[in-house]
Amino acid sequence: MEEKNFSMLCDFYEFTMSNGYFKNGFYKQNVYFDVFFRKVPDNGGFAIAAGLEQVIDYIKNLRFEDSDIEFLRSKRIFDEDFLSYLKDFKFTGDIYAVPEGTPVFPNEPIMTVKAPAIEAQLIETFVLLTFNHQTLIATKANRIVRSAQGRAVIEFGSRRAQGVSGAVDGARAAYIGGCVGTACTLTDKLYGVPAGGTMAHSWIQMFDSEYDAFKAYCELYPDNPTLLVDTYNTLKSGVPNAIKVFKEVLVPKGKTEFSIRLDSGDISYLSKKARKMLDDAGLQNCKITASNALDEYLIRDLMMQGAKVDTFGVGERLITSSSSPVFGGVYKLVAVENEGGEVVPKIKVSENTAKITNPHFKKVYRYYDNESGKALADELCVYDEVVDSSKPHTIFDSNATWKTKTLTDFTAKELLVPIFKKGKCVYESPSIQEIAQYCKAQIELLWDEVKRFENPHTYYVDLSKKLYEIKNILLNVYGV
Repeated sequence: MEEKNFSMLCDFYEFTMSNGYFKNGFYKQNVYFDVFFRKVPDNGGFAIAAGLEQVIDYIKNLRFEDSDIEFLRSKRIFDEDFLSYLKDFKFTGDIYAVPEGTPVFPNEPIMTVKAPAIEAQLIETFVLLTFNHQTLIATKANRIVRSAQGRAVIEFGSRRAQGVSGAVDGARAAYIGGCVGTACTLTDKLYGVPAGGTMAHSWIQMFDSEYDAFKAYCELYPDNPTLLVDTYNTLKSGVPNAIKVFKEVLVPKGKTEFSIRLDSGDISYLSKKARKMLDDAGLQNCKITASNALDEYLIRDLMMQGAKVDTFGVGERLITSSSSPVFGGVYKLVAVENEGGEVVPKIKVSENTAKITNPHFKKVYRYYDNESGKALADELCVYDEVVDSSKPHTIFDSNATWKTKTLTDFTAKELLVPIFKKGKCVYESPSIQEIAQYCKAQIELLWDEVKRFENPHTYYVDLSKKLYEIKNILLNVYGV
């Protein structure tokens, strides 16, 4: 991929704060920030982490050009020593993150950044916009894929996406979430997400007849063509002309893979009628693709109605996550290191209890039941805590101090893995196909109750007793 330097893609206050850190001597002090979110989009049971590969590329290429320094100097508010510091700027810290494709839950770290204060502060905006966007789309895509009950879903949304990265990176995230391909050619070129397509109504309108348009297309592309059958009249001309061309052009050549696409009208009714027409013509192998402003609820209804659809093309409602278009990931300071290297926990307090942060440098354990293989709960622990799955482990319910659960036959897995150590990337990004397969496998480890669209079971994310007590001490200190 072409290297891109997005050093100036950050909120202006990050520069003013960093200038202040420099003037006050904080720029050498290590700090810890967590990336997490508070609510799952669409009131779902979980989200799917995505965007890590782009964050890695950003960190690797992070630098300030002379033109960047001159721009900041033109603002006449920045110290010259600070601007000189930026000339030789590079990221030297540590980053831990969950692998892309991991199901994640509210209030647990998706990423933790340990770095000198300025370095940690300046990357905030890019990290958030990348994780927020791709996690949003991967999560929406997975909901849509699950509603299709094993039928293939293709991402069709480029022309309705919010900008170039919305289209390109959104298609990448949709593939992680379970889509089998995209209509976006650039996403295929950059990331290897399989791109494909059919035809537009304009192709058919260019010819003297629908039959001529179908015939020309199948002669040009005899390997697995898809004919759009609703330009004029789906059942009276579109499907009959497609059948005629398939039997005249493709079947004599031994071609057995071809499809029709429905893009308007009552998809349930039309697909059933089209299926019968195709079967009666001896084309039982012909597939039916459906598109037209679909989402997980419409697809679920089509499945309940017995629609004869093999593949769904989903565009605007996927690529914009239109029903829940904002992923509320945040970037919060959770600890600082003092001069002696001690990690000192920090907390953000609010009258809105949902905005009170979980302090300290943390690790996240996910516990799996050995009998079923299913994920039981996640636990946030202080960085120096170790869980031994060979011994019984008691989970302390931080939302109900009277309630505990002791795990016996279980496996503990740390979710956060090292990505950067002392500024050097120590993580090898998997291929996009490997990420998608990993995501599918991880979702299989969730209970069906967590995967419901309506009123999903709340998956437990608890604090260790040690972390809970530290949080309470800090709350008492700040008068809460």
